[in-house]
Amino acid sequence: MAAAPVAVLLLLALLIPAASASAGDAHPGYGDEGACGLESAPAPARVLEEQEGRRILDITHAYRPDLPAFAPGAVTGPVVQLRESMADGSEYNLSDLRMECHAGTHVDAPGHMNQAHFVAGLDVDKLDLGVLNGPALLVDVPRNTNITAEAMKSLNIPKGVRRVLFRTLNTDRKLMWKSGGDLSYVGFTEDGAQWLVDNTDIKLIGVDGLSVASFDHLISAHVVLFKNPDIIPVEALKLDDVEAGLYMLHCLPLRLIGAEGAPTRCILIK
Repeated sequence: MAAAPVAVLLLLALLIPAASASAGDAHPGYGDEGACGLESAPAPARVLEEQEGRRILDITHAYRPDLPAFAPGAVTGPVVQLRESMADGSEYNLSDLRMECHAGTHVDAPGHMNQAHFVAGLDVDKLDLGVLNGPALLVDVPRNTNITAEAMKSLNIPKGVRRVLFRTLNTDRKLMWKSGGDLSYVGFTEDGAQWLVDNTDIKLIGVDGLSVASFDHLISAHVVLFKNPDIIPVEALKLDDVEAGLYMLHCLPLRLIGAEGAPTRCILIK
């Protein structure tokens, strides 16, 4: 008779974990439709942004469905879709990644707005990792202006500095945290881009908005910068709560053959 209660207990022990697993068998980043999203995900822990006592700072925006895209009110939408799910009986979980190459934190390759460079094969795969990794200066741009020639002069960036991250009003306005694109973002004007090319040694330009170029100078500022295929814009950086100053920057774009842009993971190390 004692064997019956033992059997019941064993049965319960097997059933209870199974029941609890069915209640939370999906990754917390996935919604009901199998799309990776913020709605069902927990709030991001600060430890993901700051590691080793603030020595390592992640300045990459997470890819979420409401991440701003380059059009008024536009968003990236879900970029990760769960194609095979263990919750639905599959033996494994497997996701698809579908996104625009210029979504979220990303780099521009020279062929983005220069057809000669594009035809020459100057794609993301050809970007100089020596430029994408090394000492970088984070500066605060005056908040009442785009990055004009006058603004560039006022920053007094020393000759020899090759990597500069420009924090602007975009960060204060939290434009990259808003749901939907806002084309009133701050960026380089044509004369600002020309001043940078003519008067500095900067090869990596990091910005905190949707584009390195302000919307009114979207084409002309890019054209100026991409005359020199050695200049690499890194766009949509997350520069909130980071002190201005000198850091070691590490940016590693996805190695996409033939692509004029690529998602990039960027970190700063003190």
